Amino acid sequence: MSRNRASSLAAVAELAGVSTATVSNALNRPEIVAEATRERVFAAARQLGYVPSSVAAALRRGMSRMIGLVLPDITNPFYSAIADGVADAADEERYGVALCVSHDDPVRELRHFELLAQQRAVGALVVPLTAEPSRLATLRSVGTHLVLVDRIAERDEGCSVAIDDVLGGRIAAHHLLATRGPRLALVNGARSIEQCENRRAGARKALRQSGVDPDGMIEVTVDDMTIEEGRRAGVRLAASPQLAGVFCTNDQLATGVVRGLSEQGIRVPEDVAVVGYGDLALATEGPLGLTTVEQPKWLLGRTAVEKLVQEVADQQLAGAQHQHSATLFQPSLVVRDSAPAG
Repeated sequence: MSRNRASSLAAVAELAGVSTATVSNALNRPEIVAEATRERVFAAARQLGYVPSSVAAALRRGMSRMIGLVLPDITNPFYSAIADGVADAADEERYGVALCVSHDDPVRELRHFELLAQQRAVGALVVPLTAEPSRLATLRSVGTHLVLVDRIAERDEGCSVAIDDVLGGRIAAHHLLATRGPRLALVNGARSIEQCENRRAGARKALRQSGVDPDGMIEVTVDDMTIEEGRRAGVRLAASPQLAGVFCTNDQLATGVVRGLSEQGIRVPEDVAVVGYGDLALATEGPLGLTTVEQPKWLLGRTAVEKLVQEVADQQLAGAQHQHSATLFQPSLVVRDSAPAG
């Protein structure tokens, strides 16, 4: 073990309040280290900017033609559609794709970053629902390119591709206001999720633009943005007097809300209109077509690869200066049976 590596391990160990052996195990065999201890080690490593020497050594040997795709959940059809766009574009550019699923766990996410660097991945496409700037900087600090997906990056974070969710929320609410009037409800995930907060902000903006007090909108916040949580929200909303329309911030919630309302004898769209978000396959799979805000999911993945490939090409050109760029796609409304046009 080199003196520099030993001293780095010692610094992390001292800051985390553990032994150097525990730091080594947390970095290399995290499954044998208690979760709370592991998190302290990773927090200390991030704070000190510690990068295992094996990562730097691998990078000095040159990059591969492998792209890492870091997703929080591959079972979510939104993310799987992004992955399709990534795979198609990578195939055309003759790159391979390594899929990493973080399960929204910051410790696992950081491990994925380090493993991609060890494998000399040319770059990573990251959907960072919980990523902090310090964790995103870890991969870039060892020379690996980084593109954020479904979130606009700060200038020094790298390139990014995202969807204008404020506009999407405004489009959904305007449709309900125009066809059903001001008695609306919002079924949303946690506002700590940037996309949820932006969609809510867009809906409230639409209400203000229509001369309606946004504080009068009924809001139901769910822990998980699933069909079952939407069903429970629908059951709750069925008791709301004079409710005319419901905007749900993803299609899973909207599908559940339709079920919950129906269980309580509320007809969709005759009594209450429902609008979803995402235009996933399930929007057309049920007996009632779901009016929803369409997101260019496949295009998000494809464009992310294109930005990464361009950054690599710029780096390889002598004297070239790469300018990070952010692409913000505009969503659109797809009108179906759950909230027909007036």
